[in-house]
Amino acid sequence: MELMTKKEIANSQSKIQDSQSEIALRPVPYLPHTDQDRKEMFDFLKINSMEGLLKCIPAELRNFTLKLPQGKSELEVLQEFEAFANLNTPLNKQISFCGGGVYNRFIPSVVSEVISKPEFYTAYTPYQPEVSQGTLQAIYEFQTLICNITGMDAANASVYDGMNAVTEAVLMACRVTKRNKVLIAKNINPQAIEVCKTYCWAANLELEFVDFINGVVNVENLKKLIDDKTACFVISNPNFAGCVESVSEIHEIVHKSGALLVSFVDLISLAVLKSPRELGVDIAVGEGQSLGNLPNYGGPHVGFIACKNEFIRQIPGRLVGLTKDVKGNRAFTLTLQTREQHIRRAQATSNICTNQSLNALAVLVYMAYMGSSGLRKIAEISLRRAHFLATELEKINTIKANTCKLAFNSPFFNEFVLEIPIPAKEFINKLSVNNILPGLDLNGIDGYKTNQILVTVTEMNSMEQISTFVESVKKIFS
Repeated sequence: MELMTKKEIANSQSKIQDSQSEIALRPVPYLPHTDQDRKEMFDFLKINSMEGLLKCIPAELRNFTLKLPQGKSELEVLQEFEAFANLNTPLNKQISFCGGGVYNRFIPSVVSEVISKPEFYTAYTPYQPEVSQGTLQAIYEFQTLICNITGMDAANASVYDGMNAVTEAVLMACRVTKRNKVLIAKNINPQAIEVCKTYCWAANLELEFVDFINGVVNVENLKKLIDDKTACFVISNPNFAGCVESVSEIHEIVHKSGALLVSFVDLISLAVLKSPRELGVDIAVGEGQSLGNLPNYGGPHVGFIACKNEFIRQIPGRLVGLTKDVKGNRAFTLTLQTREQHIRRAQATSNICTNQSLNALAVLVYMAYMGSSGLRKIAEISLRRAHFLATELEKINTIKANTCKLAFNSPFFNEFVLEIPIPAKEFINKLSVNNILPGLDLNGIDGYKTNQILVTVTEMNSMEQISTFVESVKKIFS
């Protein structure tokens, strides 16, 4: 390697200084910093003052004073933010029985090890298959495992979350059947109901709700509401109350009218329950958060849609297919691209512009690591401990009657609705003082009472935690 001479170094430094001077002399973007500049801008926009420029912003959003503190050093700022962070108590410092769509489950260290690799962590949409084979294969394997566990023929490369998946499945069913009436069970996740209301309103779809009785779908009510205009009936199995639906009976009623059956499923539960395909479901949707993704304040999540082969051209989002390149080698590519970025907007099956590929990768790694036996073991632990806790809580008696009782006596998986003699909010406040989160307050949700909470048990709840919970409840009502 040849070294530069002193003269060459001096010439190089001189060139750098010249280039810096040139950059400094370049004109900056135009800013109206003088009265004449502002007047010219106002004349061009045909307004008289800055108020005219800002009139589209409500006055209450403009007339306020920023209460900014005095400047601090980096050390002081870090200490202040640490103090704010310490106000929050993480789940590993509490005993949590909360669920209802977001679950605290064990995540093997291999999950974070794989998804934190730069190749996955920084990757964007795999538009160019020639440089995206790794990402495309990961998504393809995710789709494959979703199909394996649901029994369906095809699955998409994920959507934003489970609630979004429900709505996209509803729109998908309407396109398939050419009908515009949608039936939804009242006992699915209330957030999914709210999203469906918004989309159905915007799409001019007729939306009706089927009541539930004893925690499960009221079949007689379903028979009255379903007709030859119904595109689909949406259920959840297990449902929001934790109960297991009689899907086989429901699918016969739905298919008799020519409608499709959409089911929101819990992937962990499918390790012990029959698959949606076996039960006659046409479109299976769900949320993959509990498989390798942290609760993380409710996001980001990863929804999925799986369906029978005859509906594959109406599935929204992305599909990754397996093919061969010009040399005959195995290759992966996006296929059946019916998104608005590829065809005319009015003909698109969805306006979803991305997927949750990193979260989907976490689901893939989790399922591949656990395997069928591991998933079944987790499901069995959750089921057994949930039923044990429910039995122990029902044993708590006062002089007058049972203090705690199950709101419904239908079969359940790992969640159940507990009814107590005081408002759920008061009950939760009493236990949270001791860092016990007993469940979700169901007050305000259609079909539930103010003194009911949704209790969830996972493999993260040890027998010691369950015992502590039961003893704490006894003290409250003693």
